[in-house]
Amino acid sequence: MLSPLRFISKLLLRPKPENFLTIHRGVYQKLDLDDSCHETSTRGLVLGIYCDEDDPNDLGRLTPTAMMFNNKYANGRITELLKYSRPCPRLGDFRTFFNVDPYYSAVVLVGLGNECPDDNEMECMDDQKEAIRIAAAMGCRELQKLQTIDVRVESFGHAESAAEGAALATWTNDENRSIGRKIAPNIRLLEIEGQEADHVGWQIGLQKAEAQNLTRQLQDTPANKLTPLLFAQKILNILMQSGVNVEVKVKDWAETHQMNSFLAVAKGSCEPPIFLELSYFGTSYDERPIVLIGQGTTYDSGGLCRQSAAEQEYGRGDMTGAAVVVAACRAIASMHLPVNIRCLIPLCEHIMGSSAMKPGDVVKTMNGKCIEVANTDYEGPLVIVDALLYAKNYFPRYVIDVGTISREIKHTFGSEVSTVFTNSEYLWNEMREASFHTGDRVWRLPLWDIFRKKITAYPHVDVTNVGVGSGYTCKSAAILNEFVDSVDWLHMDVYGVMVTNGRDKPYLQEGMAGRPTRTLIEMIAKSAVKEHQRYSLESE
Repeated sequence: MLSPLRFISKLLLRPKPENFLTIHRGVYQKLDLDDSCHETSTRGLVLGIYCDEDDPNDLGRLTPTAMMFNNKYANGRITELLKYSRPCPRLGDFRTFFNVDPYYSAVVLVGLGNECPDDNEMECMDDQKEAIRIAAAMGCRELQKLQTIDVRVESFGHAESAAEGAALATWTNDENRSIGRKIAPNIRLLEIEGQEADHVGWQIGLQKAEAQNLTRQLQDTPANKLTPLLFAQKILNILMQSGVNVEVKVKDWAETHQMNSFLAVAKGSCEPPIFLELSYFGTSYDERPIVLIGQGTTYDSGGLCRQSAAEQEYGRGDMTGAAVVVAACRAIASMHLPVNIRCLIPLCEHIMGSSAMKPGDVVKTMNGKCIEVANTDYEGPLVIVDALLYAKNYFPRYVIDVGTISREIKHTFGSEVSTVFTNSEYLWNEMREASFHTGDRVWRLPLWDIFRKKITAYPHVDVTNVGVGSGYTCKSAAILNEFVDSVDWLHMDVYGVMVTNGRDKPYLQEGMAGRPTRTLIEMIAKSAVKEHQRYSLESE
């Protein structure tokens, strides 16, 4: 029986569509000391060294690849120079050596921390893989500052994590700059004769990193350049010939389907709402799909209950859920995963206007339940509930919705975790396992009945969008749960991880983070492969 990674490898090696957006090329080129395509000054190398974090006198131990390179090509100069550049670089530190090898102008030696870190379940993260991401990121970013065009990176023992760190760290969004743009280096996996290189793992890492970078690009696009209609046009261009079908549905269609909750949020803007539907079929058309729902509020001002200027600083990022879902769908299609996907993305602007919804308004949803809008600034669940109800038409295996709902999460958890609510232990275990692998932590919060009572406490209406008492994060999930019937469902509130300060995750520069795109891809990929393997065994 194939492992999930080996199974995916067979799928990844299929030819990709010609216009599939790829950031880093030339993954499979081998190390060739006679290569004269580039000048020496444009080539750099990233190698690793282990060091006991608790011992300031530890001289460090080169990784096997670094040691082989040092002995075979650098004539021992790396270890020699290390003696004069003490202390040994710790995790997040690096040393840059010049002219140690005729092929590379610069070799960056990055710290990996302890060689065998303890498996720390309490941290909800694989520390070794996270260390590899950080190390690859620091090395590639240093070479990027030196304007190095061609960068080779060793795998550090896990090529997927190395590729993720390298590609995430060197991405920059400068499409609105006319001058001073950063050079995006061509990042490749180092391969030395006599040592096996994990090209498959490297390619998987690049695919995931490219997906997260796409999310970051969409998040960072100014709201005037990413209205609902422009968002739909951009997605059409991105997904063209990718294997993903795109349907753009307009306001009249939403009115016909009685999506009154979604339409109420969009009423204040002159920009017409769009309901975007993506579909990917990686297996039999008869197989029930996974439904992904992404909140697509392209700008959130709070409506008539206006937010402050500080709170609106990242109002353009309220479409993070939509961006995550689009990027995940593209990555799943590019990997040819054996799963069917339906993505439902309600797109609208939530701003003040003469027709904007008002506090006290009541909207009737597709299933007949009425929601009172007690505060227009709490519009997140209102955008998603109609998509949850519409998802029933596809008899999904399970439903995952992603949105930026509650600012309380930021106050409680900072930018460390995406909070998860679910009615399924299976989905929670799959999501937790995926997050452990990707380093994007998730934390489960309760769907207790007490929170349902808080949003259904008023006798004149079925549900209010604020409810009584505190705990809005859990109350917002309770609102969504009111519109989920007998289907496995998981809700991700990603408000807290929308923005990064550039320090918590060293491989992500300050700004929009693109999280938790890789975690969603990892979860669906592993569950799809497990399901496919199970069916294969049953059919034998």
